[in-house]
Amino acid sequence: MGQITVFSGPERRRHWTDEQRLRIVTEAFTPGVCVSAVARRHDVSTGQLYTWRNRLLVSAPSPADDREVGPGFAQAVVIKEQFPSSAGSDAAIVVDLPHGRRVTISSGASPVMASAVLKALR
Repeated sequence: MGQITVFSGPERRRHWTDEQRLRIVTEAFTPGVCVSAVARRHDVSTGQLYTWRNRLLVSAPSPADDREVGPGFAQAVVIKEQFPSSAGSDAAIVVDLPHGRRVTISSGASPVMASAVLKALR
């Protein structure tokens, strides 16, 4: 016959307040921070952190419709240095996105294509 181990003691299930969840998720998903290290520090599984993050994203207020917002402005910075780009040196527009991503539109791109790319970035 096999052996059975019975664990007795306080219940393992813990309850976190919304403020605690938000603080831990913000800490875990700050750029340059290791999610698993934060999870270990707070004794939470990484899967739980991703679940909390997804719930926060779903419950976040959705951005207003473009028709309601009206026109807006984006900061444009002109730099005289040449950017290293895979498209070659004929880059007409370079858009730097968060997390080190970059979109390059070459001078040979059609206006329809450039417009479609810029609309997709909204």
